[in-house]
Amino acid sequence: MTRDQGGPTIDEPMAGNGNGTETGNGKANGAARKPITVLIVDDERTFGEALEVALDREKDLRVVHVATDGLDAVASATEFHPDVVLMDVSMPGMNGLEATRRIKRCDPEAAVVILSGHDDEYMLARAVQAGAAGLLRKTQAVGDVASTVRRVHRGEAIHDQSEVERAQRRLRHRRDVDGDVKGRLERLTPREIQILEAMAAGRQPEEIAAELGMSPNTLRTHTQNVLTKLRVHSKMEALVLAIRYGKVATVDLTEIV
Repeated sequence: MTRDQGGPTIDEPMAGNGNGTETGNGKANGAARKPITVLIVDDERTFGEALEVALDREKDLRVVHVATDGLDAVASATEFHPDVVLMDVSMPGMNGLEATRRIKRCDPEAAVVILSGHDDEYMLARAVQAGAAGLLRKTQAVGDVASTVRRVHRGEAIHDQSEVERAQRRLRHRRDVDGDVKGRLERLTPREIQILEAMAAGRQPEEIAAELGMSPNTLRTHTQNVLTKLRVHSKMEALVLAIRYGKVATVDLTEIV
């Protein structure tokens, strides 16, 4: 996963005072105050371990495990029952959203915070839908991460409700648009998809016509039908949609003329 260069560092000052006074959950009150247990999940072990070292400097926090994939995350959550899970969203195999859903099904009390390399409101909406408390950028200072862990452990919101609702509305709109485009793509005939695939491979119109055994005029008619069905104005736009939604193989669009 591509990661921003300004991620959490263990040398930054902590937000708390290290004695746990920010911890307001009932589990942590009293003379024998228990630390907040944290499960870190990140497929880049060095990042996860650096975050572990930083959080373990906070006396009211204790990292119980650093998992490196979704399956390990689910198994570790079952074994350790952490109070808070810091979950990388982008991992090979089972991604962070699916791992979050599974953890929340097994342990509804666990608070999950999704870690992302990008500030993406669509991801915020998807994280909340998966059962996470919210989204935290990996470029946040460690003190902010520690503060967020304490807040979600206390059951506090880490996003304004209006921000979450706006993100959910935009995600619904995006999904509606996606559904509309997919419906248009489904109207393409096998022959029209063949033509798009040939275009994506960089073949010229005369090559496509010869390969598919049709006249140039027939090829132009098929091409215009593709543009009409997809409601676009150029072959490039048609190819972008077909590639983005998986109708043809991904190619370098800069090579298409």
